[in-house]
Amino acid sequence: MERHGFIHSMMDVKVLILYVMARALYPVGAQKIYELCYQDECLSYFDVCEALPQMVASGHLTQGADGTYTITEKGREDGALIEDSLAYPVSQRASQAVERFNRDVRRDSLIHTEVIPRKDGDFSVVMGLDDEKGCLMTLELMAPTQQQARKLANAFHDNAEAIFQTILTDLLYEAEPSARKNAKSAPEAEPSENE
Repeated sequence: MERHGFIHSMMDVKVLILYVMARALYPVGAQKIYELCYQDECLSYFDVCEALPQMVASGHLTQGADGTYTITEKGREDGALIEDSLAYPVSQRASQAVERFNRDVRRDSLIHTEVIPRKDGDFSVVMGLDDEKGCLMTLELMAPTQQQARKLANAFHDNAEAIFQTILTDLLYEAEPSARKNAKSAPEAEPSENE
């Protein structure tokens, strides 16, 4: 049966892995490498699992104690020489996948949530949003159950930037003297004749 797609040999698999790893800004696990590389129907998870130890042995990748992989200088140099052999559609889709991965990992590193049991049986949910310079916001809320605490933590994780922006906008609006003055000087409703 004829194989469709662009990845046909173990060398193609290794070139694609080097292409992806050269663009990943963070260590990557085997499953995520497969997901980032899966831009062609001919690639299988077993191909990636077979290639990774070979690439560690050849000095193109290193494997950390946590099982994640990073590219070596040798891998970066060799990959740059041969990445033109990748089919353009595959390299473009892989680039986009790696950009999303880098963006998601970076975002996750800036958002912190922790659920802490309290003595009286309820829970504190401590949530924080950082930027490159440090903490932008820390918020602590109480939740009566662990399930509700986890919902709060998950909701904050998914919407941290919007929550921060809303709080900031509301606080700055309240801090503006003209905003308070305009709100206070708004005409009150005229009393009806029946009052």
